[in-house]
Amino acid sequence: MSHRRRRVREKVLQALYAYELSGDSTDHVIDCIIADLRKNAESFGFAKSFFLKVVESKDELDRLIKKQVAHWEFNRLAVIDKIVLRMGICELLYFEDIPPKVSINEAIEIAREYSTEKSDKFVNGVLDAVLDDLKANGTLNKQGRGLQDGAAHKRAKAQAEPDQG
Repeated sequence: MSHRRRRVREKVLQALYAYELSGDSTDHVIDCIIADLRKNAESFGFAKSFFLKVVESKDELDRLIKKQVAHWEFNRLAVIDKIVLRMGICELLYFEDIPPKVSINEAIEIAREYSTEKSDKFVNGVLDAVLDDLKANGTLNKQGRGLQDGAAHKRAKAQAEPDQG
């Protein structure tokens, strides 16, 4: 499954890159780039919803990126890095069943493969900082497999147990 998900994420990266540079409609980009995943309904469904969610949430995702890269000019970031960061943050925010560690590791690997020599470390740093912020302000919403390190389970268990005062 993970190898197939990586391929799907790479397709989404290609679609987002094409969308960013071409100005074509989302439907056109889906038809041209994501459509070849149709043979597998699960992969196609994930790719399409992931692509559309990143496009729909772009302003919010960019705001979270800008918060972490305040000392860089946002418009000077490598296009691929911006897209990979948007994808990683989108997974953290909206794909509750994907563990944060998986989202971050996938983003790092994709940056390593498709962007600059230092992009993997840059992506890792930004996504770790975003994850820390989401945890700190309580907006990380993970369920099932998406729970990281069982932390939410431990909190829930601690709250359910009577205080040992």
